[in-house]
Amino acid sequence: MILFTTLIFASGCSEFALLASGSSLAISQNTYAKMYNGADFLTVISTEKSIKKHIYENTIKQYKGFNSQLD
Repeated sequence: MILFTTLIFASGCSEFALLASGSSLAISQNTYAKMYNGADFLTVISTEKSIKKHIYENTIKQYKGFNSQLD
């Protein structure tokens, strides 16, 4: 905590600037989350699988293919 306070005073950033930058980050993450959830919703409707499920299945398929090539 002392190091953080020292860095804030040494860099010249005010508390308002830190709060403003943190809130813009939170807003942008919220926007990305909404976009991802929207894309995931459309994927589930069209394929009955989430984006995570597609990634998981493709990773397992590639892993099994890679292991069979080693044998």
